[in-house]
Amino acid sequence: MEPVPHADRFLFQDLLVEATADIGSRPGRLVMTIAGTVLGIGALVATVGFAQTAAHQIARQFDAVKATQVVVSPAEAQTRGGSVATSRLPWNAVDRAETLVGIESAVLLAELSLGEDAITAVPIHDPSAAATASPALAAATPELLDVLRGSIVTGRMFDAGHEDRADRVVVLGTRAADRLGINRVDSQPSIFIGDVAYAVIGIYGGLQAKGDLLDAVVMPLSTAQHDRALAAPGTLQARILPGTGPQLAEQLPLALRPDDPEGLEVAAPAASSSLGQNVQADVNIVFLVLGAIVLLAGALGIANVTMLNVMERVPEIGLRRALGSSGRQIAGQFIVESVVIGLLGGLIGSALAVAAVVGISVAQQWTPIVDPWVAAGGVVLGAVVGLVAGGFPARRAARIEPVTALRGGH
Repeated sequence: MEPVPHADRFLFQDLLVEATADIGSRPGRLVMTIAGTVLGIGALVATVGFAQTAAHQIARQFDAVKATQVVVSPAEAQTRGGSVATSRLPWNAVDRAETLVGIESAVLLAELSLGEDAITAVPIHDPSAAATASPALAAATPELLDVLRGSIVTGRMFDAGHEDRADRVVVLGTRAADRLGINRVDSQPSIFIGDVAYAVIGIYGGLQAKGDLLDAVVMPLSTAQHDRALAAPGTLQARILPGTGPQLAEQLPLALRPDDPEGLEVAAPAASSSLGQNVQADVNIVFLVLGAIVLLAGALGIANVTMLNVMERVPEIGLRRALGSSGRQIAGQFIVESVVIGLLGGLIGSALAVAAVVGISVAQQWTPIVDPWVAAGGVVLGAVVGLVAGGFPARRAARIEPVTALRGGH
């Protein structure tokens, strides 16, 4: 007897029709089979999506300040007596810095030593009184709050006029004001640094950088030169445009000290903050492992169900082999079934993961971020898992002999 003439023309569309018909005939088993793949692919896609979203959210909050701040300070050398500055910032460093593209504003800062002096709201000369810690003392140019993104709680900030005249005025950080018992300035209170009186003209707070200055008394830089013998500014801090950090790190030393650029050190943010990358990597390590484990369980589920399907259909396979179907055609049908199941699992898992990322992000008022290749990759990965999981059962089905199958042997 000659083989059926159409058997050799069993094309891919025929395999697809047979595979989808068999899958559709068992919807309950289909749901159970793809559950593992849905969970595995969903976990992987959600992992990347949540990691990208969280990294962006955290980095955006930190970068709002840190990525827009640059600090220039004199280089230091170590001696037996401690660290010694090997260079100095010029007094007109603010004017020089603000000529550079990317600098929005700059301030000169200096930490001042109190020595034997104390900062008090009223002069007290009581040798028997217990010593109390004074607020820190600092000096700055009038751009302080603009650069550090602070605000005046009450009163005002000293201005260029105070700076030019070296007036004896100060502003207090909120914690320093609490320590000194001053909460308003409309009555023109004064504080004493040693025996010298200074008018308190304002109280500031809300600093987004250098929060330690909230516990400080700040006077104009020129006043510190006159009253505290300040020899040179300590640091220059500038508010910059995002992304200009690397460029300004090279330009600032030349602009401030063209005669000695190596004598200055610049702390500037990188072009792209590594914070988001670190967060994403840390989150990925945990969830990618979990996703891979669930995905492996899904692959084993597909393999087991496909193998069970093969065992249940041994007589059908034997009959088709007797009618002329080749082992390759039999194997092809089971592989297509596995691929379709994996594809469905990947599609559903990716869709659910994207929906979860978007839904939770909206609820938290975040900006959801899921790269399109991640969702598409999840679908493709599901198909690959189905292909790999269906390989062994398909090979087993292809080796079933017609005579053995029709006799009921496996």
